[in-house]
Amino acid sequence: MPTTATETNFDQEVLRSETPVLVDFWAEWCGPCHAVSPILDRIASERAGELKLVKVNIDEQPALAQRYGIASIPTIILFKAGEPAARAVGAQPKAALEQSLGLAA
Repeated sequence: MPTTATETNFDQEVLRSETPVLVDFWAEWCGPCHAVSPILDRIASERAGELKLVKVNIDEQPALAQRYGIASIPTIILFKAGEPAARAVGAQPKAALEQSLGLAA
């Protein structure tokens, strides 16, 4: 189950995480966000223990969206050691997402 990140817990959940973190910037009204959500859940469950999934609702957390330059959603950013390492924008098939995020085997 993904964690919801806010201004309050973002540093703890993402930046200080010992494992890589996939951060899904999304909004309730965004159709493509809902389309990509089960794909991200699957990627996270297939890599349980290797990475975690965190969701940021940009309507509720506009400062976080602004901090990471989120211009369109869904935007998924892979954080490693507290730094953005890769980014994917838009709803994509699982293989394409994994490729964009550097997770392809």
